[in-house]
Amino acid sequence: MKLRRNILVALLCLAAAGLCGCRRNIVRAAPPSVTTPPDTEPFPQPTVVNPQPAAAPAEPPDIKSPAEPVPAVAEQPRPRPPVEAEVAAPKAEPEPEPVQIAPQLSAKDQAAAVRTTTDDIRVAERNLQVAYGRQLSASQNDLVGKIAGFLAQAHEAIRTGDWVRAQNLAQKAQVLSVELVKSL
Repeated sequence: MKLRRNILVALLCLAAAGLCGCRRNIVRAAPPSVTTPPDTEPFPQPTVVNPQPAAAPAEPPDIKSPAEPVPAVAEQPRPRPPVEAEVAAPKAEPEPEPVQIAPQLSAKDQAAAVRTTTDDIRVAERNLQVAYGRQLSASQNDLVGKIAGFLAQAHEAIRTGDWVRAQNLAQKAQVLSVELVKSL
C-alpha cells in the first residue's frame, strides 16, 4: 500500500512537471526591431462603386424570331504565353557595339606604342611556342592560359585601335611568358 502511494505521488509529480513545460522553452514576444516598421498606417478602406443605372435605349432591341438560329458567341482566343524561342528571337536591328573610349596619342607616342606592343606580343608568342609540346605542371598550365588570354585581349584592343590598352596587355603577356620560360 505504501509502495502504491509512493508510485502514485511520483507519477503525479511527473505529470505536473510535464504539463508545466520546460522553463527553457518559454516563448516570449520579440521586442520590436528597428528593421520592421511599426504598424501605424491603417489598412486602406475599400472603395465602393455605385453602378449608374443604364439609360433607356432610344429604340427597342431587335428581337429575333425563335425560328432563326441564334449565332453562337465566338469565344475570343486567349493570348498564349510567349515561348522562350520567341522571346529569345533575334531582333531585326543588330545592336551596335559599345563605344570604346581610348586616349588620343600623338603620332610619335602612337608609333612608340605600336612598336613596343608588337615587340612584346612577338616575345610572348615565341615563349609560348617554347612551352608547347612540353609536360607542364598545373601552375605552368595556368600561366599558359593567362598569357593566351592577355594576348587575345591585346589583339582585340589593336583591332579597336586602343593602343594604350593593347600595350598594357601585351606587356603583361610578355612578363608572364618570361616567368613561364624561367620555370621550365
